[in-house]
Amino acid sequence: MSIYVVQSGDTIDRIAEQYGADVTEIAYINQIPYPYRLAVGQAILIPNQDSAPAKESALARRQIFSTGYAYPFISEWVLDQTLPFLTHLFVFSYGFTTEGELVPPQISEDRMLQRAEQAGVSSVLVLTPLGEDGRFNNGLISAVVRDEEVKRRLIENISTVVEGKNYQGVDVDFEYILAEDRDLFTTFVENLRENMNAIGREVSVALAPKTSADQQGLLYQGKDYRGLGQAADYVLLMTYEWGYTYGPAMAVAPINKVRQVVEYALTEISSEKIHLGIPNYGYDWTLPYVQGVSRAVTIGNVEAVQIAIENSAEIQFDDTAQSPFFRYVRADRQHEVWFEDARSIQQKYNLIEEYNLRGFGVWQLMRLFRAMWILLEDSPLNYN
Repeated sequence: MSIYVVQSGDTIDRIAEQYGADVTEIAYINQIPYPYRLAVGQAILIPNQDSAPAKESALARRQIFSTGYAYPFISEWVLDQTLPFLTHLFVFSYGFTTEGELVPPQISEDRMLQRAEQAGVSSVLVLTPLGEDGRFNNGLISAVVRDEEVKRRLIENISTVVEGKNYQGVDVDFEYILAEDRDLFTTFVENLRENMNAIGREVSVALAPKTSADQQGLLYQGKDYRGLGQAADYVLLMTYEWGYTYGPAMAVAPINKVRQVVEYALTEISSEKIHLGIPNYGYDWTLPYVQGVSRAVTIGNVEAVQIAIENSAEIQFDDTAQSPFFRYVRADRQHEVWFEDARSIQQKYNLIEEYNLRGFGVWQLMRLFRAMWILLEDSPLNYN
């Protein structure tokens, strides 16, 4: 594959002719709708027609673990388009009560599990402490990790569902853990893993993006990288959300920040246990940013390009963050958009290769970004 950046005056026909590629194939890979309008600065993934065909995909070459989170209401079309590129489908999510009873997703996940099984993809139950308001609730976490009977009951209930629905693992995605619950949480993950391993399943745990052991803040103090790396079969580094809904406009996953998290994680956890988190979304901010007032709108990566086209905006690329962005004006308000494209995704794949990580996890799969998956098939990810 080649990544081409659209210049002023380019057309898809001219680009296809330059590379000896097929217009419809370029449009398909990059999800460019007819009449094939392009944005200046847009990164396009192009198949090289004159190169030898790849002998094996990245997945086959090195058994990289390719995972992603999805809600049960995911479009069947998006799910079917994505499953061929996954090793594990993370089903978001099961909650629980202060008594240790499991709370299933509001919409049954059975359809997802069936499609995954048909595609040869392992399904993973995601466990979250989401309260009735849909927010992470550290009171629920405390209720479970501090009470041995409640913890035992929750683990038993998880085992029942895992075996009954043929889940192949459990992902523990707990956020805002109280500092005083840090070690108790690690013990919970260890106990859950012992139970899951006994029935042939694995346990993973999602980690907030720390850069030091003593990092302050509610997101970080309850997560012991070293302890959790030992307690779980593998971990996911949530290396995204630097740019987020209520913050100022910036890259969601700037590669310089992502690298810092990976380098710290490797001082605490072995590389063969680490999955790199990759965002499959962007944000559209209205400027100026006002703390406590501003709220960015979540958008898809393909949608971001269409916004640029509709507003005649030129897409730029930040060399430090290795992320695309652009600005436009609508209804006399200035907007700033940051998202992911083939260039920024390639940088993240390169990081996986550079540090010999176990794999990656995508948050989330609800919107199809086909170029990300096609690029994976072509990436020189060669572990061992």
